[in-house]
Amino acid sequence: MAEPEPRPTLLAVEDDPRLAALLEEVLAEQYQVTLASTGEAALQAVRDGDFDVLVVDRLLPGVSGVDVVQRLRADGDGTPVLMLTALGTVADRVEGLDAGADDYLVKPFDFEELQARLRALLRVHPSGPSIEVGSWELFPGRRMITSPFFGRVALTPRETALIELLAAEPDRIFSRAAILRHVFGAGAWPGTVDTYVHGIRRKTERAVIETVRGQGYRIGEP
Repeated sequence: MAEPEPRPTLLAVEDDPRLAALLEEVLAEQYQVTLASTGEAALQAVRDGDFDVLVVDRLLPGVSGVDVVQRLRADGDGTPVLMLTALGTVADRVEGLDAGADDYLVKPFDFEELQARLRALLRVHPSGPSIEVGSWELFPGRRMITSPFFGRVALTPRETALIELLAAEPDRIFSRAAILRHVFGAGAWPGTVDTYVHGIRRKTERAVIETVRGQGYRIGEP
């Protein structure tokens, strides 16, 4: 029997505990929901987690929802964002959209409309095709890799980018410098590559990424 398609992952960032509980209750049937109550917690959750869509309150304590979206976009994170707010003027909506939000919903709102807007965002930002890595299958859009033997494994954005880079040219050996340049950017510590490769192998299996002594790494054939 085929395993059911995993539900999309959603981060809801809301500092009102009552509304946060309602969001989780309503959305949990269709999404794997994670809650965060501050902008700082949201940014950490995105760095550590795997989300297909974000629902972000505009007026958060400390780091605002606008700041959260701006920082994510500055880091190159393109996860679709639906911004919630009690501020419904045209100027407020423009500010949120200019910050990088993909949609804007004014409180109070109908949960059916929220669901419809989320479905629309996921249609516009589909998970995309999969990439075969031996017996594993990488889903870059969902930041997930699966195996008939090990099941589904969630990946961080950079773990996904690293595997995707290697898998795009399976016969090529990528030096650590090349991986740093493509995945981590200028100024990253060279040992970062080895750390991420080790982390990916721990989540999956050693053969997913092959070490070529003295040269670097290439995708394996597990």
